[in-house]
Amino acid sequence: MKIVIGIGCDRGTPLKTLETALAQALERIDCEYDQIECFATIDKKSDEDSINSLVKKRHKEIIYYPATELAQVKVPNPSAVVMKYVGTPAVSEAAAILAAKTTMQDLLVEKLKYRGEDGKNATISVVCITKNKEKE
Repeated sequence: MKIVIGIGCDRGTPLKTLETALAQALERIDCEYDQIECFATIDKKSDEDSINSLVKKRHKEIIYYPATELAQVKVPNPSAVVMKYVGTPAVSEAAAILAAKTTMQDLLVEKLKYRGEDGKNATISVVCITKNKEKE
């Protein structure tokens, strides 16, 4: 099974916080790092050092989506706070769903929230790439 990782975080979140959140999400569904096809997030995070470091460390690609596109995706955990700050009610879930070219029916991990030791928040969502989408 191949998966897509949707990722979001507070500005300045340390790499360790993202790595811990990702490890927890993968453990929840008994998946390995080599099953990750790509990462996805909002375009406003394209300059986020910890996200870029994580993606590079895992030798994966990342897909960035504008808030207007993410806002069109139906998700199980919309957030008014996220909407207020970035213009979409969801980042990690919506980005993962878009990158996997599917719907929320293929969400394996809904918005896992993790707060690091420094108080910074990270969110991870995991979506399964269905067999039909893998062949495209």
